[in-house]
Amino acid sequence: MAFGKKKFKFRRRRSALDYIALPHLPEFDLDPETKRGIWVIVLIALGAIGALGLFDMAGDLGRYLNKGLSLGFGWGRFFIPFLIMILGYLIYNQELEIKKSNYFGLLIFVFSLQALLMISINIDSWETSLSEGKGGGYIGWLLANSLMKGAGFWGTIILIFSLLIISILLLFNTGLARIFGKESAIGKIMTPVSAVLGWFTEWRKRRQELADKEEEEEEEDDEDDKDEEEEEEEDDEDDDDKTDKEDLEQKKLPIFKIEEIKNGGEQFWWQEPTNIRISLPLGLLDGKKEKPTSGDIKEYQEIIKRTLENFGIPVEMGEVTVGPTVTQYTLKPAEGVKLSRITTLSNDLALALAAHPIRIEAPIPGKRLVGVEVPNQKKAMVSLKEVLLSKNYVNRKSNNMVALGKDVAGTVWLDDISKMPHLLVAGATNSGKSVCLNSIIVSLLYQNSPDELRFIMVDPKRVEMQVYNNIPYLLTPVITDAKNTIIALKWCLVEMEKRFDLLSKAGHRNIQTYNASVKIKMPYIVFIIDELADLMVAAAKDVEAGVIRLAQMARAVGIHLVLATQRPSVDIITGLIKSNMPARIAFSVASGTDSRTIIDTMGAEKLLGRGDMLYINAEMSKPVRLQGAFLSDDEIRRVVRYIKEKGGPAQYLEDVTNKQKVGGLSGNGFGDDGEGDDLYEEAKEIVINQGKASASFLQRKFSIGYNRAARLIDIMEQMGVVGPANGSKPREILISREQYEATITTGVSGVALHSREEAEAPDEFLNSLGEEAEVPPVLVRKKIDDDIDWEGEEITVGEEEGDENEDEAETEEEIEEEARSELTERKARKEIKKARKIEVTKNDDDPSYDIVKEEDDDGRYFSR
Repeated sequence: MAFGKKKFKFRRRRSALDYIALPHLPEFDLDPETKRGIWVIVLIALGAIGALGLFDMAGDLGRYLNKGLSLGFGWGRFFIPFLIMILGYLIYNQELEIKKSNYFGLLIFVFSLQALLMISINIDSWETSLSEGKGGGYIGWLLANSLMKGAGFWGTIILIFSLLIISILLLFNTGLARIFGKESAIGKIMTPVSAVLGWFTEWRKRRQELADKEEEEEEEDDEDDKDEEEEEEEDDEDDDDKTDKEDLEQKKLPIFKIEEIKNGGEQFWWQEPTNIRISLPLGLLDGKKEKPTSGDIKEYQEIIKRTLENFGIPVEMGEVTVGPTVTQYTLKPAEGVKLSRITTLSNDLALALAAHPIRIEAPIPGKRLVGVEVPNQKKAMVSLKEVLLSKNYVNRKSNNMVALGKDVAGTVWLDDISKMPHLLVAGATNSGKSVCLNSIIVSLLYQNSPDELRFIMVDPKRVEMQVYNNIPYLLTPVITDAKNTIIALKWCLVEMEKRFDLLSKAGHRNIQTYNASVKIKMPYIVFIIDELADLMVAAAKDVEAGVIRLAQMARAVGIHLVLATQRPSVDIITGLIKSNMPARIAFSVASGTDSRTIIDTMGAEKLLGRGDMLYINAEMSKPVRLQGAFLSDDEIRRVVRYIKEKGGPAQYLEDVTNKQKVGGLSGNGFGDDGEGDDLYEEAKEIVINQGKASASFLQRKFSIGYNRAARLIDIMEQMGVVGPANGSKPREILISREQYEATITTGVSGVALHSREEAEAPDEFLNSLGEEAEVPPVLVRKKIDDDIDWEGEEITVGEEEGDENEDEAETEEEIEEEARSELTERKARKEIKKARKIEVTKNDDDPSYDIVKEEDDDGRYFSR
């Protein structure tokens, strides 16, 4: 008979409480901000009570706290309460971004200081000192006693000072150069000491040389009996020594001195450094940390998943990333689902989420996920100070880093302008373009001195960059017109050629290797154009030619371009310009076509504006969405004011805006720009309005010689106003009348490129008309040379002052003779000047204006 094991079950006896329904106790799930606030209040209160306890002003609690601090820290009790309050402030101020390493450095500093205080007391009186609250207290005794047993007295001192230095490095997250370098406080203290020691060493050396010289003279007096041959041999040896010394001195010359000799004494402007060192404090910037509000994340996830499933797309929701502007919801579609089916549902998702616009990133670079970017209910501003305090900026490897902003994950984005190497910024009005340019400028100012970086700024709108005038970083005052912009581009091309010659002779490939081998470094130059569209309308051929050549070649010599425009069209951002500028920023635009023009892909039309941007460079396959760093006008003014106070007035180079001769650019728009001819603007206006472009046409209109008229046509061709000659066919007019009129009245950016002056007919002329004097005054366009004569009912245009090849009052015979010498007899008859006559008659249909009739070459009248 088999017996199985009997199982026993132990049951807890129930009490009366098991049958009572207890209420649900609340959980302390506090917000991180609340927890931090509680810690701040506790630490500040504890430190304040400890400080009052030192003076017996906090009652029994203060006395007990003071007694505990005396036993634990000894003399350190006098600074521990204040240290606790400072710690509370550091926890409160999130802008400082205190890391764990900083707190660890503070802990090592306190312990090392306590040990140092302890060893300052005689070892025999340590026990008495501990009970009396002297020295470093029990904490200092514990560390000092352990070190004394292992390393002895002097070894303990070395270890304690080493720990103090290490704690300072951890506390401030800095290097030894900033603590003991020449620019540090310790370095400034040691500078006079080093100078005195150096002077003393030189004095001893000179004294020894004088003593040696006296001994040599005595020896020479004793050796008068030597023959002349030995003296000649000694003279030859002395000459050889002098020659060797001269060769050594010649070899020690720096590179730029060698270049000065090779170039016939030519020096570069940057070889006379300003020696201005400006360390901009971050306190000049505002740095408020804001927290974005994304709404109900779980509800939005369910809506996205349900909406896609309604269209037959099963997905698995992933992690959620809350960024400063948008929140990215990641999802993984089922196998076999085309991504194009998801991207076409952006409007349906926007309707379901009641949020617009929705941007879908499919796929996310480096992940097997699709991202749905939903605008936050409350955006968080990204300040420039926040970017400059980031770990990426502090640990940068170059001083040419440009502050861009933060991505969707909250990661700070910086990029090296020397690797870009040129940047194109485009977007609609009020999208953040000007703020982005200011952030780029100020971030570079924080990293460089005037001897390391210079700017050339072009501001056709005259309101964006004028604040930077008179700072020592500028090579020339802020440029506001197209003429000086073209001259500055030519100067950069000349400077580029000179720098290439210098690098070639010095045996270096780029500016980085050159600066690493010389003492006086070659500065970087950043050429910033705030509104490219204004310049392209005014002088498209010149501007495009200069920009393209600089973009192709100037990277190696440290010249970089930053171009911005609010008109992203193909006639402004041409294919050649875009192909040479791989780094681009696209702000909010009106259409997908504009987005493709800037970054070669759609997406910028879905941006939210106000700093929301897409950024791409040569190393990226797809653009990344960033919230740009914000910089207010007050911050810019504070930075500029500080630079002017510390750096003094600017020292401009006059050559930047003087005429330059650029080789190898003939036919590329860098010829004579017509700036010396007063008739150029008027001639361009007449050619565009009447649709004719020929030398004979300008001769008849302005009563000028053939040479001057032909030169004006050539200038218009170079400036992109008219096309090239096409045999017997007329030249093509490249700028329409509507485009030119809109540019003159408002300009692309709202500022007129040049103005036209109008004059009212004089009273004596109106009185001579008799009954027609009641007609409203006639507004006749005034000539630039002011050569309109009023005579009765006919207005005869007077003779124009000629150019250098003409007399002040040319006659018809002189013009005919000049034309005959240059043209065939048949063409010469057509080029003879004919006086123009204008008749003013009343307009019966509309009395608000009159009809002006002008006589042509055949004696016929045509209205205008």
